[in-house]
Amino acid sequence: MSASANVTARRLTAAALTAGALVGALTVPASAADHRAPRPDVQISRVQYDSPGPEDRSNRSLNAEWVEITNTTRREVNLDHWTLSNKGGQTYTFHHYRLAGRATVRIHTGIGMDRGTDLFQDRRNYVWDNYSDTATLRNDHSRLVDVVSWGPHRRHGGRH
Repeated sequence: MSASANVTARRLTAAALTAGALVGALTVPASAADHRAPRPDVQISRVQYDSPGPEDRSNRSLNAEWVEITNTTRREVNLDHWTLSNKGGQTYTFHHYRLAGRATVRIHTGIGMDRGTDLFQDRRNYVWDNYSDTATLRNDHSRLVDVVSWGPHRRHGGRH
């Protein structure tokens, strides 16, 4: 191999190594810095687990206990067969409901007439424990979408 070919080969090797190092430097910090899971497109945005006023199991009191689900995207999401459940396994299943883009729906515990932004579980007893519980949202394939916990046993500041 001639001296000029040897120099050219070394330059090509150095260029390839430099390019590889740059690609590695650009991709590693992005993944290393983003150690948190991304927020889901549909999420549990608020939970009113402690019904205000006397907890007398009246329909008014039951419906003052609720969970809000928010769609943070611009596109509509079909929630048909999605589920919302508590730590004890009590589960509400969405039926024929589409959540508009950038919209929120409130799921009340008590009895009522479903309408655009309010759905009702039609229960006669409270679902959410005031002391400690977990609200879990799963999609129609039973995949975890979002989890929010409260009380002394919560993890990650209430959101998993």
